[in-house]
Amino acid sequence: MAGERMLSQEEIDSVFRKTQRKGQEDAAAKAQVYDFRRPDRIAKDQLRAIHLLHENFARSLASSLSAYLRAYVAVNLISVEQLAFMEFAQVLPSPTSMVSLSMKPYDGNALLELNPSLVFPILEMLLGGSGQGTLKPEREITEIEQSILDGLLRIILNDLRTAWQAVASMEFAIESHETEPQLLQILAPNEAVVAISMEIRIGEMSGIMNLGIPSITVKMLRQKFDQQWSVRKTRASEDEHLRTLRILQPALVRAESSLQGPTLSVASLLALKEGDVLAFDYPLEQPLDFTLNGSLKYRGEIVMSGRKRAFQVLEPVAAE
Repeated sequence: MAGERMLSQEEIDSVFRKTQRKGQEDAAAKAQVYDFRRPDRIAKDQLRAIHLLHENFARSLASSLSAYLRAYVAVNLISVEQLAFMEFAQVLPSPTSMVSLSMKPYDGNALLELNPSLVFPILEMLLGGSGQGTLKPEREITEIEQSILDGLLRIILNDLRTAWQAVASMEFAIESHETEPQLLQILAPNEAVVAISMEIRIGEMSGIMNLGIPSITVKMLRQKFDQQWSVRKTRASEDEHLRTLRILQPALVRAESSLQGPTLSVASLLALKEGDVLAFDYPLEQPLDFTLNGSLKYRGEIVMSGRKRAFQVLEPVAAE
């Protein structure tokens, strides 16, 4: 046709280059920046399981500390999240009271930290004071104070071990003490930890307790967490079944058993006289039906129980 012309090879190549460039720009626009130093994430359902586990730990710890300190203690779980160890260490106060924990039979170390705002009032209470002093020393604890705190730490670790018993048998033990977060060398800076924060309130005084568990240890227990959830669900379904039974037990049902014989007209019934025999056409060895509220449930036979008639169940009838 007039006005048409052939495209040169250079023009064709230019069109393809523009199309290819546009596709690359679209792909770049959809791409997301990824930091390869970011810790490998653990599953959300596993984090939820850890959250529930430490809610139980908080409740048991509140009871144990109340008895130990002879005061009302409330423990609240604040957060459960995954962080790089460097980020976890940066939010800890300095100086503070920290212990490195072994987790036998598993490798690696966990970290337990008690804020100074919590440590010094507890020390005051253990030494006979009220623990409500307004002066909060900003210093490291001494060796004598640390030995006094060891009794408190044993209680915390015992409740922590009991809480984790639902998932895995893990023995928490103190390996070392530290006061400066920057000097911690138990994990690499970019290694991930599950950070658990709790508020401990004693009267008007409160402070934070932090627990850091290596994520790699938590991942190793993934199957055990799944098993615990399946057991929890089974137990919940069993509890629901028992609760339903308790509700239904007082209910009344109509129970009856009768021969399924022939029918009679009213005229035949009125014509019956002494000595007449009615043939039910029902073999003696054939079981009778037993119904509950009109629904067939069992088959059996009529027997004597003392001076009364009774129904002896021979077999249940499957529901249709």
